[in-house]
Amino acid sequence: MFRTAYRITGNVADAEDVLQNVFLKLLRREATAEEIRKPESYLRRAAVNASLDLVRARTATGELEPERLRTSGSCTDLGELRDSLRQALSKLPPRSAEMFALRFFEGHSNPEIARMLGVSQLAVAVTVHRARRKLQQELEKQSKGARK
Repeated sequence: MFRTAYRITGNVADAEDVLQNVFLKLLRREATAEEIRKPESYLRRAAVNASLDLVRARTATGELEPERLRTSGSCTDLGELRDSLRQALSKLPPRSAEMFALRFFEGHSNPEIARMLGVSQLAVAVTVHRARRKLQQELEKQSKGARK
């Protein structure tokens, strides 16, 4: 969970905050709440969602927009590229962002992701492909917007 949160937020302190929030929500669940059938998947998904919420909040306040991208329209620094990717990732639906993170941040194969999430390999392949296309479009849009 920490690794997933860190890869999405890009910050150790933020990843720790995400973990704390996820576990606090888990502790606050009502005793009558439905049993979590796949705890590993549930926790990973909760970490992805909480991380994306944090990135979205930072994007909304302008904290995540890289300085060079704002001023020059190019993204030459690796850190700036990561921030741009995080900003674009925050615009994906949670399930797509989760699969993308598992595939490209965590290095899991499509069959592994399918087993983890209880979906078909085809669903993973299609979702990851669409997520990559949307991210590419969003990064191009960010780059064009920064040049104006």
